[in-house]
Amino acid sequence: MRSLPYFCRGEVVRGFGRGSKELGIPTANFPESVVDNLPADISTGIYYGWARVGNGEVHKMVMSIGWNPYYKNTKKSMETHVIHKFKEDFYGEILSVIMVGYVRPERGFDSLDALITAIHSDIEEAKKKLDHPEHLKLKTDNFLRSSTSKATNSIMNGH
Repeated sequence: MRSLPYFCRGEVVRGFGRGSKELGIPTANFPESVVDNLPADISTGIYYGWARVGNGEVHKMVMSIGWNPYYKNTKKSMETHVIHKFKEDFYGEILSVIMVGYVRPERGFDSLDALITAIHSDIEEAKKKLDHPEHLKLKTDNFLRSSTSKATNSIMNGH
């Protein structure tokens, strides 16, 4: 995909309410305006990269882009799992991400357990891939260090 690495930023909005509750894997959701501005060559599926909530630390992340076939969504979404334990929800905060690479296409699952197993596998793969030097250098990219206060919040998509 020629659009990778892909940089985007937006306010964390409420999603479907399944990540933490049903899956035990909390996700931060981008608003429709960010999803709608994805380049055409960003296929649905699972991606990995770097994320920063507000002005906090930069962490590894995995992101699902698509329709979530297991749940039969009618709206395309971008759900980011930041690989870090947060003390509380961060709805309304600004999430900045750099999508670095692609793990796999989205697919349906026969059971909730199979979906959870696949997500954990995606997380482990992302953690390993992000340790490669070519991906580590993006962790310190100026995009993730720039101010993300709400006063300067503008939805940003690009590469």
